Amino acid sequence: MKKKFTAVAVLLAMALVGRNAFAKSLEDVLKEKGVISEEDYKEVTKVKPFDYKLGKGFTLTTPDEKFQLALGGRMQFRYTFTDNDGATRRDTSQWDAQRIRLTAQGYAYTKDLTYKLEFDPREFAKSPSSKGLVDAWMNYNLIDEAQIKVGQYKTPFSRQELTSDGALQFVDRSPVVSNMKPSYDIGAMLNGKIANGLAYYYAGVFEGAGQSSVRNPNNNNNMFVARAVVNPLGEMPYDEPDFDKTAKPLLSIGANYFRNTVVKTGAALDIGAFNYSASSGWLGKGFNKGSFAAANDRLDVDSYGADLAFKWMGLSLQGEYILGQAEAQSNGALLRAQGFYAQAGYMILPKTLEVAFRYSYFDPDRDVSNNNVTEQIGALSYYFSKHNLKLQTDVGNIHTQGNQTVGGLSKPTDDLQYRVQAQIIF
Repeated sequence: MKKKFTAVAVLLAMALVGRNAFAKSLEDVLKEKGVISEEDYKEVTKVKPFDYKLGKGFTLTTPDEKFQLALGGRMQFRYTFTDNDGATRRDTSQWDAQRIRLTAQGYAYTKDLTYKLEFDPREFAKSPSSKGLVDAWMNYNLIDEAQIKVGQYKTPFSRQELTSDGALQFVDRSPVVSNMKPSYDIGAMLNGKIANGLAYYYAGVFEGAGQSSVRNPNNNNNMFVARAVVNPLGEMPYDEPDFDKTAKPLLSIGANYFRNTVVKTGAALDIGAFNYSASSGWLGKGFNKGSFAAANDRLDVDSYGADLAFKWMGLSLQGEYILGQAEAQSNGALLRAQGFYAQAGYMILPKTLEVAFRYSYFDPDRDVSNNNVTEQIGALSYYFSKHNLKLQTDVGNIHTQGNQTVGGLSKPTDDLQYRVQAQIIF
């Protein structure tokens, strides 16, 4: 009798999913109402050879469950209008396919050996040298407390950077994080989950040359990155909104550090994992200080960061502080930068409508006055199916000190930025 009931439940669940992909499965509803036991639930939800999970894609699993492959993707389409301040600066209007990601992930031979491959055809079109490769890694779980990850992936620095760009409260990350974090790199990392997520640690050695890149021949160093996270009230995922209006408060406290050595070759920079051009970012701008670093000079770069996140009853708070320093080996000259952001969001309608506000401060060179950049931005997001299908808009003021020279004097600018972005994850 139990097996017949289970079979009927499976058929009804499949019909329900076919009618409404966003609804809960029948077996989930029956379990929540106590109609079926935990044993029945496990039998009904037993791994299928071919399955689809919203947000994770189409999943193929071998009968012996030793191999699994999930195929999915993510697309973001964005419109940006910037009302630039100043008589000589024109307003800009831009449509963009911001991110187009195709993913393949799963496990092989054992569920302890997981992998992920992520490709961005738009990135390949912009920069063929990167091959469009985003993630390409495998992770072996010896035990939860000791795991080894090798390949290309985000280095463990900055909570907001480690949060997927598909799981943000705003259209994009804070300018502070964009300017001061390392990003994708190739290397190996030891990481672990302690006490069911009450703490995490990460420590890795990387090439230090950035996404799909290798070092300049003049630089034989590597980059070291470490991060530690404590979740004293329970595990807290890297997901900015509080969709479910969490009944129990959640708190996460993190700290991270990285060290890298970069080389100035003539007027160009072997800037490695900083992902900056010579005219942007705190490190790139520092090289333009004339005698700061000679050609072929090496700079030792150290960065420190701390972050905090909190969720409770639909309210989400998050903030970070990042400090960076580069020292020229030839003369000991220093370039110092710092920045922080603080943001707050609230779910007006559970799982559906959210309002958020963020303030950011970025000082690319602490030894130079009148060069700070601040951001004040508000956002409104409508989630049709959490992050899987959402529409976001934000409006912000970007204040830059001394951004324009008028009559020989530096004049600050206030640019108003309007953005709208639609996202689908499949």
